[in-house]
Amino acid sequence: MENYLLDTDFIKIQETLDKSGSIIITTHTNPDGDAIGASLAMFLYLSKRGFMVHVVIPDLYPEFLAWMPGAKEIMIFEQHPLECKQLVKEADLIICVDFNNLKRLNELGDEFRRSDAAKILIDHHLNPSDEFSLKISFNKISSTSELIYDFICESGYKSLIDKHIAECLYTGIATDTGSFSYSCNYVKTYLITAELFRLGIDGEHIHRLIYDTYSESRLRLLGYAVSGGLRVLPGYHAAYIVLTKEDLERFNYQVGDTEGVVNYALSIRDINLAALFMERDGQVKVSFRSKGSFSVDRLAREHFGGGGHRNASGANCNESLDVTISRFLDLLPSFGEDLIHVYND
Repeated sequence: MENYLLDTDFIKIQETLDKSGSIIITTHTNPDGDAIGASLAMFLYLSKRGFMVHVVIPDLYPEFLAWMPGAKEIMIFEQHPLECKQLVKEADLIICVDFNNLKRLNELGDEFRRSDAAKILIDHHLNPSDEFSLKISFNKISSTSELIYDFICESGYKSLIDKHIAECLYTGIATDTGSFSYSCNYVKTYLITAELFRLGIDGEHIHRLIYDTYSESRLRLLGYAVSGGLRVLPGYHAAYIVLTKEDLERFNYQVGDTEGVVNYALSIRDINLAALFMERDGQVKVSFRSKGSFSVDRLAREHFGGGGHRNASGANCNESLDVTISRFLDLLPSFGEDLIHVYND
Protein backbone atom coordinates (compact mmCIF):
# COMPACT_ATOMS: atom_id res chain seq x y z
CA MET A 1 0.00 0.00 0.00
CA GLU A 2 1.23 3.48 -0.90
CA ASN A 3 3.24 5.22 1.83
CA TYR A 4 2.87 8.92 1.02
CA LEU A 5 4.62 9.87 4.26
CA LEU A 6 7.94 9.03 2.61
CA ASP A 7 7.42 12.09 0.41
CA THR A 8 6.72 14.47 3.32
CA ASP A 9 8.64 16.08 6.16
CA PHE A 10 7.76 13.11 8.36
CA ILE A 11 11.17 12.61 10.00
CA LYS A 12 11.61 16.32 10.69
CA ILE A 13 8.09 16.45 12.10
CA GLN A 14 8.93 13.60 14.46
CA GLU A 15 12.08 15.35 15.61
CA THR A 16 10.23 18.63 16.15
CA LEU A 17 7.45 16.89 18.06
CA ASP A 18 9.78 14.94 20.31
CA LYS A 19 11.57 18.07 21.52
CA SER A 20 8.38 20.09 22.08
CA GLY A 21 7.12 21.14 25.48
CA SER A 22 3.75 22.87 25.12
CA ILE A 23 1.72 21.87 22.06
CA ILE A 24 -1.44 23.37 20.55
CA ILE A 25 -3.67 21.53 18.10
CA THR A 26 -5.97 23.73 16.04
CA THR A 27 -8.45 23.51 13.17
CA HIS A 28 -10.54 25.78 10.96
CA THR A 29 -13.55 27.98 11.68
CA ASN A 30 -16.97 26.33 11.59
CA PRO A 31 -15.32 22.98 12.31
CA ASP A 32 -16.93 19.83 10.94
CA GLY A 33 -16.67 16.18 11.94
CA ASP A 34 -13.28 15.63 10.36
CA ALA A 35 -11.81 18.81 11.85
CA ILE A 36 -12.91 17.88 15.37
CA GLY A 37 -12.31 14.14 14.93
CA ALA A 38 -8.75 14.60 13.67
CA SER A 39 -7.96 17.22 16.32
CA LEU A 40 -9.25 15.11 19.21
CA ALA A 41 -7.58 11.94 17.94
CA MET A 42 -4.23 13.74 17.85
CA PHE A 43 -4.94 15.28 21.26
CA LEU A 44 -5.72 11.92 22.86
CA TYR A 45 -2.70 10.28 21.22
CA LEU A 46 -0.23 12.97 22.32
CA SER A 47 -1.73 13.02 25.81
CA LYS A 48 -1.14 9.27 26.11
CA ARG A 49 2.48 9.90 25.16
CA GLY A 50 2.81 12.38 28.02
CA PHE A 51 2.92 15.66 26.09
CA MET A 52 1.36 18.86 27.45
CA VAL A 53 -1.21 19.52 24.74
CA HIS A 54 -4.29 21.69 24.23
CA VAL A 55 -6.90 21.92 21.47
CA VAL A 56 -7.64 25.57 20.64
CA ILE A 57 -10.18 26.33 17.90
CA PRO A 58 -11.58 29.64 16.58
CA ASP A 59 -15.30 29.16 17.22
CA LEU A 60 -18.03 26.75 18.25
CA TYR A 61 -18.30 23.23 16.91
CA PRO A 62 -21.70 21.58 16.23
CA GLU A 63 -23.57 20.21 19.21
CA PHE A 64 -23.87 16.79 17.52
CA LEU A 65 -20.11 16.36 18.03
CA ALA A 66 -20.14 17.17 21.76
CA TRP A 67 -20.23 13.46 22.70
CA MET A 68 -16.77 12.82 21.28
CA PRO A 69 -13.99 11.71 23.65
CA GLY A 70 -11.96 14.74 24.72
CA ALA A 71 -14.47 17.31 23.42
CA LYS A 72 -14.89 18.89 26.85
CA GLU A 73 -11.20 19.82 26.81
CA ILE A 74 -11.49 21.98 23.68
CA MET A 75 -10.75 25.69 24.21
CA ILE A 76 -12.82 28.02 22.01
CA PHE A 77 -11.11 31.30 21.13
CA GLU A 78 -14.26 33.40 20.67
CA GLN A 79 -15.43 32.38 24.17
CA HIS A 80 -12.08 32.53 26.03
CA PRO A 81 -9.77 34.82 24.03
CA LEU A 82 -7.43 35.76 26.89
CA GLU A 83 -6.85 32.16 28.00
CA CYS A 84 -6.31 31.05 24.40
CA LYS A 85 -3.87 33.88 23.69
CA GLN A 86 -1.85 32.83 26.74
CA LEU A 87 -1.73 29.23 25.54
CA VAL A 88 -0.51 30.42 22.14
CA LYS A 89 2.12 32.57 23.81
CA GLU A 90 3.42 29.57 25.79
CA ALA A 91 3.34 27.07 22.90
CA ASP A 92 6.47 25.98 21.08
CA LEU A 93 4.61 23.78 18.58
CA ILE A 94 1.31 24.35 16.77
CA ILE A 95 -0.22 21.43 14.88
CA CYS A 96 -2.70 22.60 12.24
CA VAL A 97 -5.16 19.96 11.04
CA ASP A 98 -7.76 19.92 8.26
CA PHE A 99 -7.07 23.35 6.74
CA ASN A 100 -4.41 24.77 4.46
CA ASN A 101 -4.13 28.47 5.25
CA LEU A 102 -4.03 30.42 8.52
CA LYS A 103 -6.66 32.79 7.17
CA ARG A 104 -9.12 29.94 7.84
CA LEU A 105 -8.69 30.75 11.56
CA ASN A 106 -9.73 34.42 11.42
CA GLU A 107 -8.44 36.30 14.49
CA LEU A 108 -6.89 33.17 15.99
CA GLY A 109 -4.78 32.88 12.85
CA ASP A 110 -3.32 36.34 13.58
CA GLU A 111 -2.24 35.08 17.01
CA PHE A 112 -0.48 32.11 15.42
CA ARG A 113 1.28 34.33 12.88
CA ARG A 114 2.76 36.34 15.73
CA SER A 115 3.95 33.18 17.48
CA ASP A 116 7.51 31.91 17.06
CA ALA A 117 6.30 28.32 17.57
CA ALA A 118 6.95 25.76 14.86
CA LYS A 119 3.82 25.19 12.78
CA ILE A 120 3.10 21.73 11.40
CA LEU A 121 0.36 21.14 8.82
CA ILE A 122 -1.52 17.83 8.57
CA ASP A 123 -4.17 18.23 5.89
CA HIS A 124 -5.81 16.80 2.76
CA HIS A 125 -6.90 19.97 0.95
CA LEU A 126 -5.42 21.32 -2.26
CA ASN A 127 -2.86 24.16 -2.46
CA PRO A 128 -1.44 24.44 1.09
CA SER A 129 0.11 27.82 1.86
CA ASP A 130 3.76 28.42 2.75
CA GLU A 131 2.99 29.58 6.30
CA PHE A 132 3.84 26.22 7.86
CA SER A 133 7.26 25.05 9.02
CA LEU A 134 6.60 21.44 8.03
CA LYS A 135 3.81 19.70 6.13
CA ILE A 136 2.00 16.43 5.68
CA SER A 137 -0.29 17.30 2.79
CA PHE A 138 -1.96 14.54 0.75
CA ASN A 139 -5.12 15.37 -1.19
CA LYS A 140 -5.91 11.91 -2.56
CA ILE A 141 -7.21 10.76 0.80
CA SER A 142 -10.78 11.41 1.90
CA SER A 143 -10.17 12.88 5.35
CA THR A 144 -7.53 14.35 7.60
CA SER A 145 -8.49 11.71 10.16
CA GLU A 146 -6.96 9.09 7.87
CA LEU A 147 -3.73 11.10 7.83
CA ILE A 148 -3.72 11.16 11.63
CA TYR A 149 -4.16 7.36 11.70
CA ASP A 150 -1.23 6.88 9.31
CA PHE A 151 0.87 9.40 11.24
CA ILE A 152 0.37 7.53 14.53
CA CYS A 153 1.11 4.15 12.93
CA GLU A 154 4.19 5.32 11.04
CA SER A 155 5.47 6.90 14.28
CA GLY A 156 5.52 3.44 15.82
CA TYR A 157 2.64 3.98 18.25
CA LYS A 158 -0.23 2.06 16.64
CA SER A 159 -0.70 0.26 19.97
CA LEU A 160 -1.79 3.57 21.52
CA ILE A 161 -4.85 3.80 19.26
CA ASP A 162 -7.64 2.77 21.63
CA LYS A 163 -11.41 2.77 21.23
CA HIS A 164 -11.72 6.49 22.06
CA ILE A 165 -9.15 7.53 19.46
CA ALA A 166 -10.78 5.14 16.98
CA GLU A 167 -14.18 6.77 17.57
CA CYS A 168 -12.72 10.19 16.78
CA LEU A 169 -11.03 8.93 13.63
CA TYR A 170 -14.12 7.10 12.42
CA THR A 171 -16.24 10.22 12.95
CA GLY A 172 -13.84 12.19 10.77
CA ILE A 173 -13.82 9.60 8.01
CA ALA A 174 -17.60 9.01 8.05
CA THR A 175 -18.55 12.68 8.01
CA ASP A 176 -16.03 13.72 5.33
CA THR A 177 -17.30 10.98 3.01
CA GLY A 178 -21.01 11.51 3.69
CA SER A 179 -21.17 8.08 5.33
CA PHE A 180 -19.02 6.64 2.53
CA SER A 181 -21.10 8.08 -0.32
CA TYR A 182 -18.48 10.36 -1.91
CA SER A 183 -14.71 11.01 -1.96
CA CYS A 184 -14.17 7.42 -0.90
CA ASN A 185 -12.65 5.56 -3.86
CA TYR A 186 -9.32 5.18 -2.06
CA VAL A 187 -8.86 1.57 -0.96
CA LYS A 188 -6.91 2.54 2.15
CA THR A 189 -9.96 4.38 3.50
CA TYR A 190 -11.71 1.05 3.96
CA LEU A 191 -8.65 -0.71 5.32
CA ILE A 192 -8.25 1.95 7.99
CA THR A 193 -11.97 1.82 8.78
CA ALA A 194 -11.73 -1.96 9.24
CA GLU A 195 -8.88 -1.48 11.72
CA LEU A 196 -11.02 0.99 13.69
CA PHE A 197 -13.86 -1.52 13.92
CA ARG A 198 -11.41 -4.10 15.23
CA LEU A 199 -10.84 -1.74 18.15
CA GLY A 200 -14.48 -2.07 19.16
CA ILE A 201 -16.21 1.03 17.79
CA ASP A 202 -19.96 0.88 17.18
CA GLY A 203 -20.56 2.42 13.75
CA GLU A 204 -24.35 2.36 14.05
CA HIS A 205 -24.26 4.13 17.41
CA ILE A 206 -21.85 6.80 16.14
CA HIS A 207 -24.10 7.36 13.11
CA ARG A 208 -27.08 7.92 15.40
CA LEU A 209 -25.12 10.35 17.57
CA ILE A 210 -24.16 12.41 14.52
CA TYR A 211 -27.22 12.19 12.26
CA ASP A 212 -30.19 11.29 14.49
CA THR A 213 -30.01 14.16 16.98
CA TYR A 214 -31.76 16.88 14.96
CA SER A 215 -33.71 19.48 16.87
CA GLU A 216 -37.19 20.28 15.58
CA SER A 217 -36.00 23.73 14.47
CA ARG A 218 -33.09 22.23 12.51
CA LEU A 219 -35.41 19.90 10.65
CA ARG A 220 -37.78 22.77 9.87
CA LEU A 221 -34.84 24.85 8.62
CA LEU A 222 -33.89 22.00 6.29
CA GLY A 223 -37.46 21.80 5.06
CA TYR A 224 -37.51 25.52 4.35
CA ALA A 225 -34.11 25.40 2.62
CA VAL A 226 -35.44 22.84 0.15
CA SER A 227 -38.95 24.26 -0.28
CA GLY A 228 -38.34 28.02 -0.04
CA GLY A 229 -34.63 28.60 -0.51
CA LEU A 230 -33.89 26.36 -3.49
CA ARG A 231 -33.39 27.75 -7.00
CA VAL A 232 -32.82 25.35 -9.90
CA LEU A 233 -31.16 26.42 -13.17
CA PRO A 234 -31.49 23.37 -15.44
CA GLY A 235 -30.03 25.19 -18.43
CA TYR A 236 -26.74 25.49 -16.57
CA HIS A 237 -27.00 22.11 -14.75
CA ALA A 238 -26.78 24.11 -11.52
CA ALA A 239 -28.85 24.75 -8.42
CA TYR A 240 -28.40 26.84 -5.31
CA ILE A 241 -29.98 27.45 -1.92
CA VAL A 242 -30.24 30.83 -0.20
CA LEU A 243 -30.64 31.31 3.56
CA THR A 244 -30.83 34.91 4.77
CA LYS A 245 -30.07 36.19 8.23
CA GLU A 246 -33.82 36.43 8.81
CA ASP A 247 -34.31 32.82 7.75
CA LEU A 248 -31.71 31.63 10.24
CA GLU A 249 -33.25 33.67 13.04
CA ARG A 250 -36.73 32.41 12.19
CA PHE A 251 -35.60 28.81 12.61
CA ASN A 252 -33.39 29.42 15.67
CA TYR A 253 -30.19 28.53 13.81
CA GLN A 254 -27.46 26.80 15.81
CA VAL A 255 -23.91 25.97 14.72
CA GLY A 256 -24.00 22.88 12.51
CA ASP A 257 -27.67 23.15 11.51
CA THR A 258 -26.85 23.66 7.82
CA GLU A 259 -24.34 20.80 7.65
CA GLY A 260 -25.05 18.85 4.46
CA VAL A 261 -27.85 21.12 3.22
CA VAL A 262 -26.02 21.94 -0.03
CA ASN A 263 -26.00 18.25 -0.94
CA TYR A 264 -29.77 18.29 -1.40
CA ALA A 265 -29.37 20.69 -4.31
CA LEU A 266 -26.71 18.44 -5.84
CA SER A 267 -28.96 15.38 -5.49
CA ILE A 268 -31.29 16.64 -8.25
CA ARG A 269 -31.03 14.72 -11.51
CA ASP A 270 -28.79 16.42 -14.10
CA ILE A 271 -27.55 18.99 -11.59
CA ASN A 272 -23.74 18.97 -11.54
CA LEU A 273 -23.02 22.14 -9.54
CA ALA A 274 -24.68 23.18 -6.29
CA ALA A 275 -24.17 26.09 -3.93
CA LEU A 276 -25.43 27.23 -0.56
CA PHE A 277 -25.37 30.96 0.26
CA MET A 278 -25.88 31.65 3.96
CA GLU A 279 -25.93 35.13 5.49
CA ARG A 280 -24.33 34.96 8.94
CA ASP A 281 -22.17 37.09 11.25
CA GLY A 282 -21.81 39.93 8.75
CA GLN A 283 -20.52 37.60 6.04
CA VAL A 284 -21.90 35.31 3.39
CA LYS A 285 -20.79 31.74 3.93
CA VAL A 286 -20.70 29.88 0.61
CA SER A 287 -20.55 26.11 0.19
CA PHE A 288 -19.99 24.53 -3.23
CA ARG A 289 -20.47 20.92 -4.33
CA SER A 290 -20.01 19.34 -7.75
CA LYS A 291 -20.03 16.04 -9.58
CA GLY A 292 -17.30 14.46 -11.69
CA SER A 293 -14.55 16.60 -13.17
CA PHE A 294 -15.96 20.05 -12.46
CA SER A 295 -13.68 21.70 -9.88
CA VAL A 296 -15.40 23.81 -7.26
CA ASP A 297 -12.02 24.26 -5.58
CA ARG A 298 -10.96 26.31 -8.58
CA LEU A 299 -14.30 28.13 -8.58
CA ALA A 300 -13.96 29.03 -4.90
CA ARG A 301 -10.29 30.05 -5.14
CA GLU A 302 -10.43 32.14 -8.30
CA HIS A 303 -13.71 33.95 -7.72
CA PHE A 304 -14.59 33.87 -4.01
CA GLY A 305 -11.28 33.76 -2.12
CA GLY A 306 -11.91 30.28 -0.75
CA GLY A 307 -10.94 26.74 -1.67
CA GLY A 308 -11.14 23.10 -0.69
CA HIS A 309 -11.46 19.94 -2.77
CA ARG A 310 -12.35 19.36 -6.41
CA ASN A 311 -15.94 18.39 -5.56
CA ALA A 312 -16.40 20.19 -2.23
CA SER A 313 -15.22 23.67 -1.34
CA GLY A 314 -16.30 26.88 0.34
CA ALA A 315 -15.61 30.52 1.03
CA ASN A 316 -16.51 33.41 3.30
CA CYS A 317 -17.43 36.59 1.42
CA ASN A 318 -17.55 40.10 2.88
CA GLU A 319 -19.83 41.48 0.17
CA SER A 320 -23.61 41.46 0.45
CA LEU A 321 -25.71 38.38 -0.13
CA ASP A 322 -27.14 39.80 -3.36
CA VAL A 323 -23.70 40.72 -4.74
CA THR A 324 -22.27 37.30 -3.90
CA ILE A 325 -25.14 35.47 -5.57
CA SER A 326 -24.95 37.76 -8.61
CA ARG A 327 -21.26 36.97 -9.03
CA PHE A 328 -22.07 33.26 -8.99
CA LEU A 329 -24.87 33.65 -11.53
CA ASP A 330 -22.71 35.79 -13.81
CA LEU A 331 -20.09 33.01 -13.91
CA LEU A 332 -22.43 30.21 -14.96
CA PRO A 333 -22.54 31.02 -18.71
CA SER A 334 -18.74 30.79 -18.88
CA PHE A 335 -18.73 27.19 -17.64
CA GLY A 336 -20.63 25.94 -20.68
CA GLU A 337 -19.73 22.39 -21.63
CA ASP A 338 -17.73 21.93 -18.42
CA LEU A 339 -20.98 21.53 -16.48
CA ILE A 340 -22.53 19.18 -19.02
CA HIS A 341 -19.78 16.62 -19.57
CA VAL A 342 -18.50 16.12 -16.02
CA TYR A 343 -17.73 12.41 -16.36
CA ASN A 344 -15.64 12.40 -19.51
CA ASP A 345 -12.32 12.06 -17.67
